[in-house]
Amino acid sequence: MRTFIYIDGFNFYYGAVRGTKYKWLDFKALFSLILRPNHIISKIKYFTATVSSTAHDPEKTTRQETYLRALRASTPEIEVYLGHFLSHNVSMPLATPVPPKYFEDVIKTEEKGSDVNLAVHLINDAWLNLYDCAVIVSNDSDLSEAMRLVKLHHPQRTLGLITPDGARTNRTRTSIELRRHADFVRLTRPGALRRSQLPATIPGTNFTKPSRWS
Repeated sequence: MRTFIYIDGFNFYYGAVRGTKYKWLDFKALFSLILRPNHIISKIKYFTATVSSTAHDPEKTTRQETYLRALRASTPEIEVYLGHFLSHNVSMPLATPVPPKYFEDVIKTEEKGSDVNLAVHLINDAWLNLYDCAVIVSNDSDLSEAMRLVKLHHPQRTLGLITPDGARTNRTRTSIELRRHADFVRLTRPGALRRSQLPATIPGTNFTKPSRWS
């Protein structure tokens, strides 16, 4: 079964690997463990955005760039699609206001493009007959409409859903909206994440696992 995998990068990061030692992840190995043997992984589409370093973490951008290069070098099936961040000042209500101050100006940063890009690719690849099964790796209910349209117009396609679930295994709840349009649902368990790590140094390259991820 020709299988395409669509990863919502930030949803995956915050749901599965943030705060763990499993960030140096081999996606193909992971999904080969989670899916059944009849799934032939033809393409892995990874949707994310470039992060910016900060004063307290000046190596953040470098770590991400190293990881994306390691993915491309180690996994020929993977394609990376980059969105972007937008930052702007907004006035937000205080959780514990002290009159007369009820609001505070804050900098709000939002990741833009990844969920839209994923939805467009999911629908377009179905029309192009590129997959028999599409697996969405996310718990973002905003993707439910794209899944619904694929099932409506391409009922012969199989849709799978993998919920990012790492350190908080017992707390994660799969989105009801996404589950409604999925033919099967899986979770990313810590054991599978642990068994699906890239080599510390990618063979034939100088791409090495960041020391902070050890």
